[in-house]
Amino acid sequence: MKKLLGIGFWELIARIILRSRVVILTGIVLITILLALQWKNIRFTQTEANLIPADDKVNVDYQKFLDYFGEEGNLIVIATKDKKLFTPKVYAAWNDLMKQIKSHKEVSLVVSVDNVQKMVKNDSLETFELKPLVDESKVGDEKYLKQIRTELYTNLPFYEGLLFNKKTGAIRSAIYLDKKIVNTKKRKDYVLNDLIPAIEKFQRASGIEVHTSGMPYIRTLNAKTIIDEIGLFIGAALLITSLIFFYFFRSFRATMISLIVVIIGVMWSFGIMGALGYEITVLTALVPTLVIVIGIPNCIFFINKYHQEYHKHSNKAKALQRVITKTGTATLMTNITTAVGFATFIATNNVLLREFGVVTTINILAIYLLSLLLIPIFFSYIPSPIKRHLGHLERESLTSFLKWIVNTVKYNRLGVYITSICLLIFGIVGIGKIKISGSIIEDMPKNTGFYRDIRFFEKEFDGVMPLEIMIDTKRKNGAMRLSNLRRMEELEHTITDIPELSKPLSIVNIAKSFNQAYYNGNPDFYTLPSPNEEFALLPYIKNSLKNAKDNQLKSYISDDGRVVRITTFIKDENGERMEAIESHIRNKTNKLFPSPRYEVIITGKPSVFQKGTQYLLDNLLSSLLFAFFLTGALVAVMFRSFKMVLVSIIPNLLPLLMTAGLMGFLGIPLKPSTLLVFGIAFGMSVDDTLRFLAQYRLELSRNHWRIKKSVFATFDDAGISMFYTSIVLFFGFSVFMLSSFGGTVALGGLVALTLCFGMLSNLVLLPSLVLTLNKKLSNQQELPEPIIDILEHSDEEIDELEEKKNPISS
Repeated sequence: MKKLLGIGFWELIARIILRSRVVILTGIVLITILLALQWKNIRFTQTEANLIPADDKVNVDYQKFLDYFGEEGNLIVIATKDKKLFTPKVYAAWNDLMKQIKSHKEVSLVVSVDNVQKMVKNDSLETFELKPLVDESKVGDEKYLKQIRTELYTNLPFYEGLLFNKKTGAIRSAIYLDKKIVNTKKRKDYVLNDLIPAIEKFQRASGIEVHTSGMPYIRTLNAKTIIDEIGLFIGAALLITSLIFFYFFRSFRATMISLIVVIIGVMWSFGIMGALGYEITVLTALVPTLVIVIGIPNCIFFINKYHQEYHKHSNKAKALQRVITKTGTATLMTNITTAVGFATFIATNNVLLREFGVVTTINILAIYLLSLLLIPIFFSYIPSPIKRHLGHLERESLTSFLKWIVNTVKYNRLGVYITSICLLIFGIVGIGKIKISGSIIEDMPKNTGFYRDIRFFEKEFDGVMPLEIMIDTKRKNGAMRLSNLRRMEELEHTITDIPELSKPLSIVNIAKSFNQAYYNGNPDFYTLPSPNEEFALLPYIKNSLKNAKDNQLKSYISDDGRVVRITTFIKDENGERMEAIESHIRNKTNKLFPSPRYEVIITGKPSVFQKGTQYLLDNLLSSLLFAFFLTGALVAVMFRSFKMVLVSIIPNLLPLLMTAGLMGFLGIPLKPSTLLVFGIAFGMSVDDTLRFLAQYRLELSRNHWRIKKSVFATFDDAGISMFYTSIVLFFGFSVFMLSSFGGTVALGGLVALTLCFGMLSNLVLLPSLVLTLNKKLSNQQELPEPIIDILEHSDEEIDELEEKKNPISS
């Protein structure tokens, strides 16, 4: 281990790589084929992102609800405001559409105008019977259809909010999917291949606009958009990074070599996900593009170093040897720190983030290994660089930029520190303005039809995102007791008074329907029965439930009558009000259903998502602290200097604070997508820090421990690579801004911006801190022995070592 980072170790690695080219290439081809065979195991997730650990109370409560009532997100709704619906031709087409939808085995129930049933009393049998509202033999009469519309609006209050909006005239149908297929591929296939084509056919035939929504529908189209964008990101990232690469190096062969490296890396990334059995989620879908964005800077660093070495002595064999020998430790450590930035997600107690952390960490190390092996091998087979290929090393625009930075560090360090303090204050003030968002739909594509339909249903029916309240009475048939029904009714009044929530659905509505039917359908009696009325209704209700093939209560009450649910729908504006809404409902339930006599659970996907955002935020600080600690530990091991630990952390902390402050001033909320920015950006930005410090230590040994001269010599060697890689990363992450998802756009833009800040911080603030904090270096013992081993060798000594071990010829 003593010589692990020494010159001898990397010289050995260089000889193995360049002497075993055919074996290494064959091995990479075989690995690529084996991983390609794992692509068949790749599948897209059919569920929403759940950011909360499985054993957290939020998830435990949600699972308890599912155990009683099954998947709550199985409702698809179709609506229109067009009054032509109640004309014979359009009504017939609508009727055909509903029958076609109901004929599919994936659908368990369809509730629509054409099959609405009203409850009527049968005194002779002392039971309630369901009879169709619509007489199919009369639907050819437009006058009759208008009568049906009037009766629906005035005499059937049970369906208000469920099937119609009396104020605006909007009519909708409710399609309940089989709960067993909601989280499977069958749901996606049904929505894309059967439901959507049938609706489009109806629109063409009728000429009226139809709006479609509901969680299964939203999830399906959302997932389809994510899958479609994977190819967009990969293609755009390859195009942009290759164009930038070619602009820098002006070499078609070097550009093609880099593209081959990252394309193999992308193939490996899909194979690794398949081999691990991971589903493609909204996070893991970004991994192939990240491989490109991270892989190209690796290629730039190796190729730029190769060009620098060749420019010095025009010996291709020596230059290829030096690429590995002189950059081995620096490139290994920078890739490890990048991997560490993503590996922090593994420490979270969440499957989604943990899988993202695992697969990105593996792929970052894999793309580093591919770069280390393939670039020297490929360049060993092609002709030496020509003058045009080396021109970028002396490009005037680049040298002018670096000269400005050098002069700033030389003569204006006080200005650097004042500017840094001002930016720090800016970030801290902005952080105080940041808001938290827990909206499910906020990041969804705004320019799609299904997003506009979501807004339509929020306006007409107060939302499509279910919020569930489960009440355990802890007594058999306790939910059907009139006293508990009245408590639930009072709770429903509280829910109705909340502007963001829709009219609730529960057994209270059904009990009111029984009472209305008992009074011959008079809507004035759509109320809970009095104690005397309950006594008269009881035999009717028992006979109705006994004879019914489909118990209407089963969706809202457990089989033993102990547990009941109240379902409402929430407008998903931005999630800011979710916590206040839940608190308001909780205060009411505590009064109506006190513990321990009752147990009340407030859950549902919007609630779980909101709490997931808060959970992610709570873990953000600990994850970043963990990343800081690991990075500091690596620097401490490499340099054995606490001052160097401070020097490595400060320039990377400032860009994070600036980005957070900018989010606050621009009104960009903290949400799952933007929270990931900080861990990713830190892992990427710290690469430049370690590259600079590693080169700085090397220059110290060359310049007899003269600190100032070593710092500016570092600019000559590492400055160009740092600038090139930062530019590629900036434009590489900017690719994500092509997404139609707001969260992905924010992730790409903010990471790109943070990396831009990070580049300037590492090129200006970092060397300034080195010069200020390292006024003098006590002696070489400040360095660990393996590092001294590599740093004490000059170029001439390295040449002598290579000659003794028979250098590789080109």
